[in-house]
Formats: sequence, structure tokens, C-alpha cells
Amino acid sequence: MATKTKLPGILISFEGSEGSGKSTQIARLAEHLQKIDREVLATREPGGTEIGEQIRNIIVHNSKGDEMCAETELLLFTAARAQVVREVIAPALLRGAIVLSDRFLDSSTVYQGIARNLAPDPVNQINRFAVGEVMPHLTVVIDVPTDVSLARIRQRASDLPDRMERENIEFYKKVRQGYLLLAEQWPERVVVVDGTLTPDAIEKKIWTAVKQRLGLGHA
Repeated sequence: MATKTKLPGILISFEGSEGSGKSTQIARLAEHLQKIDREVLATREPGGTEIGEQIRNIIVHNSKGDEMCAETELLLFTAARAQVVREVIAPALLRGAIVLSDRFLDSSTVYQGIARNLAPDPVNQINRFAVGEVMPHLTVVIDVPTDVSLARIRQRASDLPDRMERENIEFYKKVRQGYLLLAEQWPERVVVVDGTLTPDAIEKKIWTAVKQRLGLGHA
């Protein structure tokens, strides 16, 4: 599998279980990159476009969501991904921007392929159809133990847990192992960061990885 888009920009994806702290670290990395005068665009999956946000609402908030089969879930996620790639990510990469994506195709590989037990071949084929030639230059997996992930979900004070956040501990054990397996399979693209460290320590490790692997910033 190719790991880099041919477009002049850079795509960095962030992955991890619910409550791993991706949003916080995306914002912090964006600040580092802006300080070195790079155009930065942050997006999320599912979402990032009007169509994608509507799909997101179906996936996580629909009243009948608990009846959704794994195949439907996969196709909805990849439909939103296909839209954000063509509407947002590819145009940004074409003009040389750095795109930070809160989840990308690895989420489908792990959540639907591994945790939902879908066969890997169709998942990979659907993934590749959705993204075309756009692949991450670097994928940051923020790894947290399953009990920590679930505890963080429970501590969120804003809304009730969505459909994905309501999954049981066995599901999230599979998710975590799936991401660690992904890092073993694609060490040239995937870096794993300990999500139990302080936010400042995680930020430092991610910025170091971005500098070393992508040649951005100053040593």
C-alpha cells in the first residue's frame, strides 16, 4: 500500500480510541506548524463537509443507530471520507498545505475491520476506493489503555455518550490492539505515542516525530 500522496502538501492523520486526546493534540500541533509559517487545515472524520456532517449525525446520533449493521457503518464512514478527501483534503494538499485529520482510513481498518470482524479484503478495497491516491505521510496513534479510555468517556460532562462511545470494553480492547497491530505493520508511517503522559509531554513527542519523520520545523 502506498503511504504518500503525490500532491505537494502533507497529510498527518491522528488515530486512537475514544478519549485518547486527539483533538487537543491536533490543536497543539497546528500551533507549532503555524509558527513556522505553514498553512494548516484541520478536519475530522466523519465530517469536515456539510455532507460528511450529515453522515456523522446518522452514524453517531440516529435513534435507530444501534440497529446499524457493520457493513452499513463501514460504507457510511467511507462515504463521508470520500467527500472530505475530494472537497477539502485534496484541494488543500494541492496548494501545499499541511492537513491534520482527526481519523482517516485506518479508523475503518480498525473499528470496522478488526473490532467489528469484517473481512480485511473488502474493507481495504473500499478504503482505497474512498481515498484514491491520498494517503497519510504520517499517522499518529495516541495509545491509552482501554480502562483509561472508558473512564475518560464517562468523565465528559457535555453530552450523553454517542453510539460509538457506548460500545463495551471488549470492543475497545480490539480497537486498541488493532491500532498497535497497524503500527507494527506500517512502522514507516505510523508512530505510537503514550496517551497516559501529560498533554505537554505528548505534544513534545508528536512534534519531535513530525520534525524527524517529515523534516518540518527546527531541531
